[in-house]
Amino acid sequence: MSAAIVFGLCGAAVAGLGLYGLIADPRPLRKIVAFNLLGSGVFMVFGVVARRGAASGFGGDPVPQALVITGVVVAFSATALAVALLLRLFQVTGSATLNTEAPAGTGTDPADA
Repeated sequence: MSAAIVFGLCGAAVAGLGLYGLIADPRPLRKIVAFNLLGSGVFMVFGVVARRGAASGFGGDPVPQALVITGVVVAFSATALAVALLLRLFQVTGSATLNTEAPAGTGTDPADA
């Protein structure tokens, strides 16, 4: 078993854990962390694809490597934005969860009028 296969399997496992956490856990902060795990797994698999091309005797393809680096930067900034929005939600509502029911008198329900 080569190193590329091991890293590919680890990337698939990390992506699977992230997908499970994204679907199974209702808390927003854990969803953000699970989304980061999912992205990290995809980056690992994409890096393995770039490495396997280099293992066949050709030089490594720089395009997947550049895409992974760009993806890491974008994922970091998106995570910072999501955490900032979650902190603002906590400051405004006093809770870090999203309620599905609107408070009475907000004008969202025609029966309140």
